[in-house]
Order: sequence, then C-alpha cells, then structure tokens
Amino acid sequence: MPKFKLFKDRKGKADQAKNNKFVKLAREIYVHARKGGPNPESNFALKTAITAARAEQMPVDNIERAIKKAAGSADSVDYEEIMYEGYGPGGVAIMVRCLTDNRNRTAADVRSIFNKRGGNMGESGCVSYMFDQKGLLVVDREYHETDEDTMIMLALEAGAEDVIVNEDSYEILTHPHEFEQVKTALEKEGYSFTSAAVRWLPQNTVKAEGENAEKLLKMMDAFEDNEDVQDVFANFEIEDEV
Repeated sequence: MPKFKLFKDRKGKADQAKNNKFVKLAREIYVHARKGGPNPESNFALKTAITAARAEQMPVDNIERAIKKAAGSADSVDYEEIMYEGYGPGGVAIMVRCLTDNRNRTAADVRSIFNKRGGNMGESGCVSYMFDQKGLLVVDREYHETDEDTMIMLALEAGAEDVIVNEDSYEILTHPHEFEQVKTALEKEGYSFTSAAVRWLPQNTVKAEGENAEKLLKMMDAFEDNEDVQDVFANFEIEDEV
C-alpha cells in the first residue's frame, strides 16, 4: 500500500492543508519583513520567503497583506524562532523549526506530538549533529531543458557545493553563506526554483517500515497541522510501497 499517498492525499485534508500552508508562509514573510524591512530587493530573507510563497501559489493579496502588517505598528506581534529536537518511532532523528509568540504553548504542543506518536522530545543538540545546514535550490527539469553538464557547471561556477541530478529535478546544495550568491547567479541565467531555502539535511537516512512508518507519517501530519511549526527535518525515508 502506498503510504505517502495515504499521508498526502487523504480526503477532506487538501483545502485545510493549503490554508495551513498559507498561514505558515504569511508568518514567515511577516517575520522577515519586520526584521529586515518590507523591500524584498534589499531584504534577501524576505525575497526568499516570497519566492517560496509564490511556488505554493499563495495569492498575491496574502503576501502583500503580510508585508503591510509587518510594516505597521498597530497590533504587531513578535515571533521567536525556536528549534526543537527529538526522536520518532524507531529512533528516527527529528528537528522541528517553529515561529511562535508563546514559547510555553509551542513547547507543550511539540512535546505532546512527540509523546502521543511513539517518540520523545530531547534536549537541544541531541540530534542536530546528525544534520548539516545547507542551502537547497530545486530546479524543475520540465521547465528548464538544460543538459546535466551545463547545469552542474553553472551551479559550481556560481559557488555551489554539489548538484544532485534526479529524473525530474536538479537539487543544488550550497553552504548557507553562499546560498544568496548562488541563487542570484542562477536567476541571472534565467533559472527559477520550485524550492529555495536553507534547510537541515540529514547526513544519513534510515528506512522506516511497518508500524513505525505509519506512526512517523502521522507524526509528520500532526506537526504540519500545528500553525507554529514552520519546518520539520527528519532522517527517515519510506519506500512508495511498504
């Protein structure tokens, strides 16, 4: 049975999932606009957040509303970025990045999700050593018919560390500090990205099967549904058929 499809395509979840995604994207835009100003041309973090929102087909009105809210002084909210670490079923390493205006509420929610689904939240640093922070730029091969050698050459010349060639995409990895430089250089060459962000990537992955796979997918679902959770990074993989 295809577990990923069970996780992603359950009836009645699509619209809610999209709304949750837009809420998270708007919060990301709001935070970066407050920190670095509302002009994306002089605020790369904001520009990247807007790019991510557009990739998810977030309405322009939603994007502009988040920026305007950040620029205004009335009813402003300060969000704190917190990374929680822990273990899922089978000892899978999990990192949960949150933006929250209430640390106690978010910590309790994240801990509950871990506990109720066969995992446990650990101390800061308990699993982060198993991940590397990298810039990740994903180019869809359907929209960019560049041959592999050209894509690799352009990315490496721009400062990328590596290029992973997939059947339908190129995954370009950078050092976090070189992310902006590589992204800008490739954009000048006419490339766009289906995903562009600095992420925590696992050094190695473990295969999740059977009951552990089911529990992990339900855990990921619960994290996705929590509005304070922006990203979840984990070191497990599940085959299409388990």
